Amino acid sequence: MSFGLNRAEVIGRLGDDVAINHLASGGRVANMSIATDESYIDRQSGERVDRTEWHRCVTFQNGLVDMLEKHAKKGRLVYVAGKLQTRRWRKDGEDSDRFSTEILLVPGGRVQFLDKPASANGNGAPPANGEATAASGTAAPSDPDDDIPF
Repeated sequence: MSFGLNRAEVIGRLGDDVAINHLASGGRVANMSIATDESYIDRQSGERVDRTEWHRCVTFQNGLVDMLEKHAKKGRLVYVAGKLQTRRWRKDGEDSDRFSTEILLVPGGRVQFLDKPASANGNGAPPANGEATAASGTAAPSDPDDDIPF
C-alpha cells in the first residue's frame, strides 16, 4: 500500500475578481488567480530582484462559489489550502496537448481572507448612514463580562 500527500498552501493577493462560469451540467465553477511575491539579491549584479509567481485556484463547491462571488475581489489578501491538480486538454486544430496546474479547493480545503474588505463607499470609512456593519469592521464588540452575573 502506498501513501502520498497532495497539499498546496498559498498566501497572496487576488489578481482579479473571481471568475464564475456555468457548466453544461448546471453547476458552477469559480476560478481565481493569486499572486505571490518573493525577492532575492542577484549574486552577479548585487541588485535586488523581485519576482511574482501566479497560482490558479479552482473550486466546484456551491457554497464556496457563492462566498467567493461575494468576497473575492481584486487585490484582497487571501490564504488558500487545497490540492494540486494538472489538467490536460487539446484545442481544436492543434496537434499538441496543453497543460494547466491548479490548486483545487475540495472539501477539507480552506479559503480565508486575511484583510478587511473595502467598504461600500470605497474609502474604508464607515457607511454614510452611520450604521455599523460587519463588512466594514466598525462594529464595537460587546464586553463579554457584562453578561456574567458575578
